[in-house]
This record gives sequence, C-alpha cells and structure tokens, in this order.
Amino acid sequence: MYTFGPIAAVIDVLATILAVLTDLLTPFTGALAAGLAVIVLTMAVRVLLLPLGVAQTRAEKQRARLAPRLAAITERHRKNPERMVAEQRKVYAEAGTSPLAGCLPGLAQIPLVIALYGVFIGVAPGTEALLERPFAGVALGDTVVGGTFAPVFVVMLVVLAVVAWANRRYVVLPTMRAAPSGPPMIAALSYMQFVTVVVALFVPLAAGLYLCASTAWALGEKLVLRRLIPD
Repeated sequence: MYTFGPIAAVIDVLATILAVLTDLLTPFTGALAAGLAVIVLTMAVRVLLLPLGVAQTRAEKQRARLAPRLAAITERHRKNPERMVAEQRKVYAEAGTSPLAGCLPGLAQIPLVIALYGVFIGVAPGTEALLERPFAGVALGDTVVGGTFAPVFVVMLVVLAVVAWANRRYVVLPTMRAAPSGPPMIAALSYMQFVTVVVALFVPLAAGLYLCASTAWALGEKLVLRRLIPD
C-alpha cells in the first residue's frame, strides 16, 4: 500500500515537511521539537481536509431530514423491495442528494490520512532518524507493548480513551439513533471508537501522537460543524 505511486509521493512530501518543522521548532522547544512537529503537521493536514468535513456534515444533516420519509417508505413497502428502493431513490432525487453523499467526503480523506500515518510509522526514507528523536524522555519510535514504561504513554492512552468516549457519546450514538432503522447491535458497534486505544499500544509513539491529535481534532470539528451548519 505504501509503495503505491501517489501515496508514496505524498509520504515523501509529508516526511520533508515534518523534517523542516522539526528543525524550525528545535531552537524553541529543544528535545520536544520532533513530537510537537508530528502534532503540528497532523493539525495542518486536518485543516486542509476541513472542506471535506463540511461537505460530510451537510450530507449527514440532509440524511437526517429525510430519515422520517425513508422510514415511512420502508414500512409501507417492506414486502416489495423493488418498489421500496424506487421510492427511496425518488426521495433522494427530490432532495438533490444520494445515500453516498455523506460517504464520499470521508473516502476522499483516506489516501492522505494513510500517507500521514505511514510517515509516523517510519515507512518513508529518512523517517528512521525522526523516530530516534526523543519526546518526553521516550524515542518517537518506541511502543507501549515491548517498550519501556513512560508517563507519556499513559497520558497518550488516557487522551485517546477520553476522545473515544466523547466521540461515542456525542457523535456516534446520536447518529445511529437517528438512522431510519436502528441497528440491534447499536451499543456494541459504538464501542469501535476505542480501537484507537488498542492500536496505540502497538504503534510507535509518533503514530500515537498522530492518533491523539487527529481524533481530538475530528471530534471537535464534528461538534462545531454540527452547531454551525443549519438543520
């Protein structure tokens, strides 16, 4: 995956930017420079992806407005799947949207997110030296499992757990409950947010810092956009 041409090219660019940021921050932050560069680069990428987040939130609000009509169609034509699908398509067409409208912005973010994550796990040439740099007394290439215990790992895992809990409580569960047909496994599925905590146990600290910054930003972005974009 990381050898795929476009993704490899983006990884090279991001690795270069990360090295420049580290050099710029070193005179001011010393040994914390490399770790802070990871966080700054992550947030800069999230800013670039903000228009896609706006489009995704608008699409979600559109689907929420259509949900009662779609639910009524499902109930009315449950025994006639072809008629049900046709009526639902008609509703989406009248609203000028589609069932995939909220998914496409999210899918468009995936290549850049994959490339960014690739930088922080050291797949790009030259990032090996970055992962040897210290942050809060731990090398950015160290991991929780198989590494040396350090307070920075505890803080990282706590941040990820809190963000996962807040995301489940304020974003995922309300979205699932507003769906036309609530999944019977809604509670179990919502706990998938905590996968990031498990992942952080095995990836380098640099990737863990990326997960902290990225998931915290995504949560804040979602909550703010849901308030700013009118229903």
